[in-house]
Amino acid sequence: MSLDAFERLHGALQYHIVNSMGWTGLRSTQADAVVPILDGKHCLILAPTAGGKTEAAFIPVLSRMASEEWPGPSVLYVCPIKALLNNLESRLSLYAGFVGRTVQVWHGDVGQGAKARARRSAPDILLTTPESLEGMLISTKVDRASWFGGVRVVIADELHAFAGDDRGWHLRAVIKRIEAYARLPIQRLGLSATVGNPDELLDWFAGSGERQIVGSSSVSTDADVTIDHVGSMTNAATVISRLHRGSKRLVFCDSRSKVEELGVALRSLNTRTFVSHSSLSASERRLAETAFAEEQDCVIVATSTLELGIDVGDLDYVIQIDSPSTVSSFLQRMGRAGRRTGSRRNYLFLTTTDEAFLLACAITTLWREKYVEHIAPPPLPWHMVAQQMMALVLEHPGLPRHEVVDVARTQFPDLDPVTVATAFDFMAAKGILFVSSGLASMGPEGEKLFGRAHFLDLLSAFASPMTLAARHGSIELGNVDPMAVQQQKDGPTVLLLGGRSWKVNSVEWSRRTVWVEPSDEKGKSRWLGTSRCLGFEVCQAMRRVLLKEGDAELGLSKRGTQQLDEVRDLITAPERQGSLVLEHLPSGRHRWWTFAGAAVNSALLLRLGDSGSTRVDDLWVETDADVPVPELIQQPADHSAIAAFGVRLAERSELKFAACLRFDLVAAVVARRLLDEANLCRLLTTTSPSAD
Repeated sequence: MSLDAFERLHGALQYHIVNSMGWTGLRSTQADAVVPILDGKHCLILAPTAGGKTEAAFIPVLSRMASEEWPGPSVLYVCPIKALLNNLESRLSLYAGFVGRTVQVWHGDVGQGAKARARRSAPDILLTTPESLEGMLISTKVDRASWFGGVRVVIADELHAFAGDDRGWHLRAVIKRIEAYARLPIQRLGLSATVGNPDELLDWFAGSGERQIVGSSSVSTDADVTIDHVGSMTNAATVISRLHRGSKRLVFCDSRSKVEELGVALRSLNTRTFVSHSSLSASERRLAETAFAEEQDCVIVATSTLELGIDVGDLDYVIQIDSPSTVSSFLQRMGRAGRRTGSRRNYLFLTTTDEAFLLACAITTLWREKYVEHIAPPPLPWHMVAQQMMALVLEHPGLPRHEVVDVARTQFPDLDPVTVATAFDFMAAKGILFVSSGLASMGPEGEKLFGRAHFLDLLSAFASPMTLAARHGSIELGNVDPMAVQQQKDGPTVLLLGGRSWKVNSVEWSRRTVWVEPSDEKGKSRWLGTSRCLGFEVCQAMRRVLLKEGDAELGLSKRGTQQLDEVRDLITAPERQGSLVLEHLPSGRHRWWTFAGAAVNSALLLRLGDSGSTRVDDLWVETDADVPVPELIQQPADHSAIAAFGVRLAERSELKFAACLRFDLVAAVVARRLLDEANLCRLLTTTSPSAD
């Protein structure tokens, strides 16, 4: 390790790193992080899963806390999921104890008694979520000046997961409001897996001040990756049950229904199996994760809940049913294996459909090319501006109108400041906000829309679908979709939850509770959800694989090699027009195989002229139009068509807080987020090789 970096740490930490933790040194990323963090710089710390990012940030922060005698709470450690906070508590408490400091978890699952004790005796480090910070800011029970006055550092774990959606805007806005209480500038530290644009991500997160990237954004291709095609979930269960017996296997599925289906199938094959997904109760997930961490010959089947750094012990193998939609997710998941000394990272794809197989090939191709996605915060977060204005007047009832507008402008400096003011005026005119003598407070319409359970709905950036709590006696098992409990004509309703079948005895709609009991019958699982959209680069990689462009090693099994030949036969008699592949359908319509993603294809649809019968997919646009590509290149984007597209989708938009915005503003947000004009221009100006 860098001796200079180690010697700059507080003496107590030096002692415990060597004697209590038994470390022979700091890892390179940890050593590189010491000096910039001690010097107060904003940092983005990059390292793969299990690369020591947490310690790289936390140990120098503890050193500053001890040397500078910070009063608590002085550190906010923010995570995207509650399970990760729970998982980190014991480890960070150990480290904090080396310098006589305390750690407290604070999120929605923490009881009121524990929170009351924390308010009476504040911890030095608070492990929390953006939603819980928002709740503290608008709560009348929290002395905000004392709680946030001493905050010196905010650590955002898995920063890429925040920044990629509206929770990132929420986190950044909440930090800005906390800065108003802090007596000194707040240092911002982000922890992230490999991303394609680390400088842009740090600039977005840090705001002003000196900053530094710590660690490398390069992608390692040193791993064993295999793509196999099994054709069905039943076959996947058979393969998993027979493969790597006696070892610990983590299996990822990209839906809760598939997790449940595979869990039942594996248990029927006498394979020791646990399941984990977001609809299981916290206690059920912890039981599964704890048991899995302690056992050896077993399988845990999970959604992305186990992608983000939760410790389930040393894994032997990572298996993926079908494919994740991004290289970043693939890298996170693969990083769960290969942590034991002498082992290698590994990843086995078991695909069940043609599209999933092609997607797995594309993800592997990009990985071998050392590509990883850029993280781009969603554009035009006007609905989050509305949310913050409402939260601010709850935090400070009677705040002057101009101060509400000014704070929102500082929170969202990239947005038009004039429109920020008109957004406030619209909310006031609609009664969402109330202004009297220039002072703002929550209006009657705001109370009606968001006042339930003490404005609980205002805390989150997302609209959550209604679910029912499934209970067996006093035990809460998890949540289920209301559609799943509808009475069956041919007998009682049997649910699948936690890899077990449960018969529905009754539903208490007023309490949003379904009462169940164990059943030997075959259950069904169902949850509300939306299909994922694939990015431009991923779809282009699918194109290269399908059209034999490039010689990237795919790591195919024997079945995989056969499947690739079959998939390549799916597009017959294509012709090339620029970078597009055109297929003439028997119906007389045209299918433009763009391999560009739904956002690009939706933008292409507008240039082709949407006749109302156009169909759009991630890989193609099907239309009556037959416009030569050169004409498309010359044709500028039709802004009126884009606006009409936004209006059409805004009418059924599920954008949270959309009711607080003018309709044209909602339409602009939807259009910018669902149309990708930049990559459409790349697509249309790229010349592809001629057909084989």
